[in-house]
Amino acid sequence: MRRTWEEINRKIDDGSVVVVTAEEMTGLTAEAGPEEAFRRVDVVTTGTFGPMCGSGLLLNTGHHHPRLNYREASLNDVPAYAGLAAVDLYLGATARSATATRYGGGHVIEDLVSGRAVTLRARGHGTDCYPGLAVEKLLRLADLGDAVLLNPRNCYQNYNVAVNASSPRTVHTYMGPLLPGMANVAYSSAGVLSPLLNDPEYRTLGIGSRVFLGGGTGYVAFPGTQHSPDGPRSPEGVPMEGAGTLGLAGDLRGMSPEFLRGAWIQGYGVSLAVGVGTAIPLLDKDLAVQTGLPESSLTAPVVDYASAYPEMSGEVVGRASYAELRSGTVRLAGSDRRTMPLSSFRKAREIALELKLRIARGAFRPCRPVEPLPGGVV
Repeated sequence: MRRTWEEINRKIDDGSVVVVTAEEMTGLTAEAGPEEAFRRVDVVTTGTFGPMCGSGLLLNTGHHHPRLNYREASLNDVPAYAGLAAVDLYLGATARSATATRYGGGHVIEDLVSGRAVTLRARGHGTDCYPGLAVEKLLRLADLGDAVLLNPRNCYQNYNVAVNASSPRTVHTYMGPLLPGMANVAYSSAGVLSPLLNDPEYRTLGIGSRVFLGGGTGYVAFPGTQHSPDGPRSPEGVPMEGAGTLGLAGDLRGMSPEFLRGAWIQGYGVSLAVGVGTAIPLLDKDLAVQTGLPESSLTAPVVDYASAYPEMSGEVVGRASYAELRSGTVRLAGSDRRTMPLSSFRKAREIALELKLRIARGAFRPCRPVEPLPGGVV
């Protein structure tokens, strides 16, 4: 038995669609089995919320008098890339303020989406058609000609679990502070709710897919940078390590600070916490099986970030399931170790539930990709 995209979207239109979150799907599958779960459910929603450094904002500030072609520019003293057309800028989430500590591009994005004013300072080249040399002014999101959240690498399909197994001192990383002797175990994934863990073979997610992004609507614009789907997989087809990523884009004007937050990670720097959710149409029983996998079947490599990660040697000191990680302790090298999530499961659950409600009331429709992601089939 199979369903089509058109059949599922007709159910959304007439209000008869049955939508559950991936967390609910796991419970239903455990109770009734994948065949019955497939019979009952049309769409499964996912969610994730955590630091995604591969994010940024493409913006057009509008022209000034006299007109400038930006040579250099900053927003709230955070440098933005000006090597684009006239008054276009790209602000990276990890760019740091020249004047304020613990503040950077991710915080500027949060300020803008919150309706707060930011200070633009820019210098021009001073040409005949763009004679302006400098400008300083306050800008709000409503003042911008365009504001596109353009994220080159989001939603890692799976990711390293980080420990400090070899250094006698605390090691500060983008996974947070790692204590000596593997005294803490850092991870960043929504596990059972994670978007690409629920569609591990990219059967419903590809170029052009509609997603929940930052509280608004976004799209998969391209494979994310470092998209690498060819690594080892479990018998159910789930990647055992990093694997796929998504390049996402969406209009910042429809987004919310509830799902876009500037972040500061001590000893590493600035980032942006991004909320992403996807809707997986259950086209066949295989997708029901994959969206219904328990967290005990979803595992990630445990890597020593004190030495192996900086040296790119890929040393793996163990594996951990997301069931173990979310329980608060994981057993490594014969001892129980305290886990430390960088991502918020509570917010991931909120995103999956919000997307479920939007689909149920016809405000969000999954759409067939126009092209598959590398390694996927649509």
